[in-house]
Amino acid sequence: MKIALTSIFVNDPIAAFKFYTEVLGFVEKMYMPEMQLAIVAGPDEPDGTSLLLEPNQNLGADAFQKAVYEAGLPTIVFGTKDIHADYQRLREKGVVFRSKPKKAEWGTQAVFEDTCGNLIQLHQAEG
Repeated sequence: MKIALTSIFVNDPIAAFKFYTEVLGFVEKMYMPEMQLAIVAGPDEPDGTSLLLEPNQNLGADAFQKAVYEAGLPTIVFGTKDIHADYQRLREKGVVFRSKPKKAEWGTQAVFEDTCGNLIQLHQAEG
């Protein structure tokens, strides 16, 4: 088994689609703005796991999303092979990082805001 699709709550799927594709470089899998539906995949694995940018207007998702954000917890982790290059590239595109890349025993990480209510961790594994 492998993960085919997972979702992340966003406060605006249209704006999220624009950020994830135009800024982060994700690939469009499905985009139906009239239905508030957007599915994207990472640029390094366009046929890999897809990400549903799901509206947070149901089942208390907005309160959950806000609480996670205010606690400073990343909602999802994106892996990278060169965190310093990606950090610089994304900063040049206006991405707001909470910190510069920091080395830890499990790898190097940096956290940024996705402009749609979430914190995302960028992670480069050791080795």
